[in-house]
Amino acid sequence: MNLFTSVLSLVGSSASAYIMARNMRDIKTRPNMLAGLQLAESGSVPLLEALGERAAAEGDEWLAERLQRHANDERRHGHIFANGLRNLNKQVIDPETLRQRREAEAKAAEANPSQSQKKNRSPFFDAYFRGYTAEDLKAENFEWRVFFPSTYTLELDACKDFERMARSLPDDPQSEKLRQGIFSVARDEERHAAYLFEAMTRRYSYAQVTEMVDEWRQRKVDALLAMVGNFAQGRGNSQSLVQDGVPDGEAESEASSALGFEEATSETEAIAA
Repeated sequence: MNLFTSVLSLVGSSASAYIMARNMRDIKTRPNMLAGLQLAESGSVPLLEALGERAAAEGDEWLAERLQRHANDERRHGHIFANGLRNLNKQVIDPETLRQRREAEAKAAEANPSQSQKKNRSPFFDAYFRGYTAEDLKAENFEWRVFFPSTYTLELDACKDFERMARSLPDDPQSEKLRQGIFSVARDEERHAAYLFEAMTRRYSYAQVTEMVDEWRQRKVDALLAMVGNFAQGRGNSQSLVQDGVPDGEAESEASSALGFEEATSETEAIAA
């Protein structure tokens, strides 16, 4: 990774981390922040489980076990953020509302085809996975040489982001449990990054791993710049992801799995606005 990319990566990641920490600290924006994180963490579980099954079918038990543990971690993370919402007497908006929102966006995109891709994908996701379709990112098609470095980059940065969010919470009894929960999320993300890096070294040469990591670091920089540009032009998504009330276990589980991998990423990027 060249110096220019390193500087942009540092600046972009720092700005993103600051915004996320600010939104977590502010009681007015914290519910939407927690909801976006709940949807993103829980939304990745089906993909990880499917990838784990695929790894097992390919005879890689080492990878299959780690992907399953990764999925279990993400499910637990979703519960941590859901509990944070519950303590604020809030919950993620119901799955039917999410479905209706997606259907309305799809119809709007059909009415204006030139805006179709912008409506259906977040600027971050679109730039990060530039050149890949939604079909390419399904478990049965997701190439390991794409999944490993792309997810490694996100997990490595997420570890630092979650640590900053935990430290940003106010010093009060209600926030302390959430703070400890988010710190545990950060530790898990660090472990995920470690096994993903090891997975790369088990399959590819050092030179190949370096090349892959550099490529996805550059993509992350491009994605952050695209996201910032989108907000600067007033196109940031400000839709609320929460509603009042405390869900029962079944409703919480359904809401947490209402979004797929791509949709969850899009919703998560919206919370940084």
